[in-house]
Amino acid sequence: MGAAGLTLAIAAGALSAAWCAFLLHGLRTALRFRRFADLSAPLPASWPRLSVIVAACDEEETIGPALETLLAQDYPELEIVVVDDRSRDATGRIADAAARRDPRLAAVHVSALPDGWLGKVHALDRGVAAARGDWLLFTDADVHFSSDVLRRAVAYAEAERLDHLTVAPELIAPGFVEEMVNAAFITAFLAGTRAIDVGRSGSKAFVGVGAFNLVRRSTFARTPGFRWLAMEVLDDVGLGLMMKNAGGRAAFAIGLGDVTITWYRSLRAMARGLEKNMFGAFCHYRVRRLLAILAGAAVVLPAPLVALGIEPRPWLPLLGGAALALVAANALVLSIRARRPWLPLALAPLGAAVFVGLVTRSAWRCLRDGGITWRGTLYPLDALRDGQRVKL
Repeated sequence: MGAAGLTLAIAAGALSAAWCAFLLHGLRTALRFRRFADLSAPLPASWPRLSVIVAACDEEETIGPALETLLAQDYPELEIVVVDDRSRDATGRIADAAARRDPRLAAVHVSALPDGWLGKVHALDRGVAAARGDWLLFTDADVHFSSDVLRRAVAYAEAERLDHLTVAPELIAPGFVEEMVNAAFITAFLAGTRAIDVGRSGSKAFVGVGAFNLVRRSTFARTPGFRWLAMEVLDDVGLGLMMKNAGGRAAFAIGLGDVTITWYRSLRAMARGLEKNMFGAFCHYRVRRLLAILAGAAVVLPAPLVALGIEPRPWLPLLGGAALALVAANALVLSIRARRPWLPLALAPLGAAVFVGLVTRSAWRCLRDGGITWRGTLYPLDALRDGQRVKL
């Protein structure tokens, strides 16, 4: 083996070993994450008032069924505040019709966006101003809830003296490729936020998910509020950071069967929907970080397969094989615990390659346009960089 072959062998071996370390961490996550259905707590002596805040912009296709699942909740002290953020479709009319049918629901209409705010973050801020609850649940206009999920969530938060409970939704994929990319996204999200360590003594981890962020209002009042997150595209994770900085006690679970969302109905819709977040979340709006991600993906993803093919060093195929075996093991554990098909989970590394493509697309469009155009509003790149609070 020449110098070039030796360099390749060392690189393939080192990267395969890195795969193994990452996958062992992933296996730990797969074995340890908590399902919302497994959380149990006694009923409180009295039920605190709960305000559910739904920010919605051009959501006429999804908001009606989502609101029906909220209105079907058995929580005894429930208020629902729908903030219609300058919608150009029937979203506002659907919210108004729901409010006429049920006095627990109120619709707030935003007609103009102040300078220096992302539309959704401003809508959440308006929702807080309108809400009267002791607990605030921030959710999206396409999330579906089982009928007792709010009662169980508040009971658990009260019993455990929590200030912030995050429940990640079960992502329903319309097809095989989308399932594969979902698996890659979930892996990146759990690794980036260290979500399973949230609430552990001494841990600095924080997390938040737009589908289900439940916060105690008195603790939220100690944070800088959504003004601090005004230009943060990861406002949900940013909320977790604020609650952590305010000394809040947090917990994280996955809402399999209890909190569900059909995330995107096609790969094209996924590319468009993630356009707002990906460049900032993974690259911090910096080209050098994007180039590092692209180079890393090109070198790291094929490393175990390269290692399998290097014969003169028998330990290399063993490392490559171990990495691939751990991919299969992770997929098996997740398939059992999350009740998802095994093969798309096993092909999550291919999904990661697609995901890197989505990050690249997000970066290209942001750099081309000088910012992010979202729901008809252009947010300048410099303002996004200055307003970024979450750096995973």
